[in-house]
Amino acid sequence: MRSVARPTPHPPGEVLRVATYNIHKGVRGLGPAKRLEIHNLQMGVEALDADLVCLQEVRLFHHREAAYFDRTWFGWPEKGQAEFLAPEGYEVAYRTNAITKFGEHGNALLSRWPMGDIGHHDVSDHSLEQRGLLHVPVHWHGTVVHVVVAHFGLIHSSRMRQVDRLAAFVRDNVPEGAPFLVAGDYNDWGERLDTPMRAHGLRRATAPHGRARAPTFPSRLPVFALDRVYMRGLRCTGVQVPRGPSWARMSDHLPLVVELALE
Repeated sequence: MRSVARPTPHPPGEVLRVATYNIHKGVRGLGPAKRLEIHNLQMGVEALDADLVCLQEVRLFHHREAAYFDRTWFGWPEKGQAEFLAPEGYEVAYRTNAITKFGEHGNALLSRWPMGDIGHHDVSDHSLEQRGLLHVPVHWHGTVVHVVVAHFGLIHSSRMRQVDRLAAFVRDNVPEGAPFLVAGDYNDWGERLDTPMRAHGLRRATAPHGRARAPTFPSRLPVFALDRVYMRGLRCTGVQVPRGPSWARMSDHLPLVVELALE
């Protein structure tokens, strides 16, 4: 798979290239049509050529799926999905959000740049949805950029409370004035989170002279902009959503790629 072209002409290193991608646990389809996509996703993640890859619905292990796909040609990876997906030379951070009968899943960050201490904060709003924030300081060109990977709930009122919990976490754990971004799947079908995010000093990464919306879901015919990056102390210089048959089959979401520069 070819590398995804850069949306702006900046040479590598002048901007921080950030991708966010819900990988749907590396599996697509149901019943006899169920297929393992984690090997294709490995090539897809590398093709993004991002400095930071923020992933949601990532498995460390799952006993039933591992047994089911053991008879397929490539089979279930022996290592956790975050480590399996990381291109050569990238550092990996992973923390579990949800524990299920046969395994678990959570958020991950793959970074081309050195990482600091990895943190995790539970923002679950009720017992039926286990949600968390993965927090990692990243050392980029002498600057520490604080990165949070998030996956918000399915109910709007839950998401609103999770915005408030995110803001409280940032106040308590991110130095005032430090560059900060939170990337992930917000499940915000009606696009109602921009206003409360702005109230907490976070603005959405949008192309400087393009459309604000960048639909990523569903991957075959994207209509909803569920996947986003919010930020402070950074400005967005470009936005891109890779499309095509290969991307459409790997997950029910498309990846979102943004390029950021320090303000």
